[in-house]
Amino acid sequence: MHQAFAAFLSQTAPDGGGALGGPMSMPLMLLLMFGVFYFVLWRPQSKERKKVETFRQNLKKGDKVWTQGGIIGTVVQVEDQAVLLEIGAGKVRVLKQFVGGEFKEKGEAAEPAKVEAKK
Repeated sequence: MHQAFAAFLSQTAPDGGGALGGPMSMPLMLLLMFGVFYFVLWRPQSKERKKVETFRQNLKKGDKVWTQGGIIGTVVQVEDQAVLLEIGAGKVRVLKQFVGGEFKEKGEAAEPAKVEAKK
């Protein structure tokens, strides 16, 4: 199978000057691949990262959150780099960077999105 694959890759394009047979075909394909990766992977991850960071900066007393360690608690105190969480057994201090997001119970409805009126 390996020899067949190598033979397939060693074939050259016919001398017809096909659609992607010119000297610009490789940079064009690389640019196209970069564009796909940007819009499919990097951009959505960047938006999600900014959303989580904004949530962490706007934490306030009474927010119910989950941590990356799997702890669910209610914010009691917000400090510069950490938050104090009230959990069932007591209180725990957690760095803000390890707060994963807002915790919603199974039956709780998500906060309705604010719809802006188009003018």
